[in-house]
This record gives sequence, C-alpha cells and structure tokens, in this order.
Amino acid sequence: MFIKIIITLLIVIGASFYLRRGKSSISKTTQAVTEHSPHPIFNKMVMYGLITVCMLSTAAFWGWGRYDDNQIVTVQISSPIEAMSTQYQVRKKDIHARKITTIEGIEVRLSNQERVTISTSTSTSTSTDK
Repeated sequence: MFIKIIITLLIVIGASFYLRRGKSSISKTTQAVTEHSPHPIFNKMVMYGLITVCMLSTAAFWGWGRYDDNQIVTVQISSPIEAMSTQYQVRKKDIHARKITTIEGIEVRLSNQERVTISTSTSTSTSTDK
C-alpha cells in the first residue's frame, strides 16, 4: 500500500514538472509535420465521425444483446428417473446453470440427472410443471 502511494506521488510530481515546463520551441520536424497536415476542420470531422461510429456500434451491440436476451425459446426437460419430459417457454436471459424462469414467472430448479434441450420457440402453448 505504501509503495502505491509513493508511485502515485512520483507520477503527480512528474506530471506537474512536465506541465510547468510548457511547450519548448518548435523544431524543424514539428514544422514539417504541421505544414503537411490537412486542415484542422478536416481533423475535427474525422474525430467526430470516429466518435459517432463508435457510439453507433456500441448502441447496436447493446440493442442486439437486449433483443437476443428477450427472445423466447422452448426448453424441454427430460428426466431419466421418471421417464417423462416437460416443455416450458423461457426467455434466453432467464436460463441459468441450475435454474430457469418461465415467461409466466415459474422458477424451475434443475437436477444433475435431468437433460435440458433448448430450441427456438414455434408454438405458444406451455406445459405446467410435473
């Protein structure tokens, strides 16, 4: 903990010295680069365009995740002990390792012996629990 505080203080002190020093005189390479760079408005447009593309792709990724999580699938639970099978309508986001929650709000806990088959939903009829 003490080492982290020392490193943080050294970084703050180094940054303050760097900021106090200010800009040095413009070198010949810096002048050559600024002479050949495009107009500053073009740079701003590129940056704003890049920010817009990043925000739109993030929104699309988030929206697709929400859409996919709310899709309704059919979960078939087969029990080898009782030799029976039951189907439930479940949203994808409500499927967990040992528990599913149906669209009606029924929580079904799964055992180690039960076999779970997930398929896309084609009908709206649901079965009740065992």
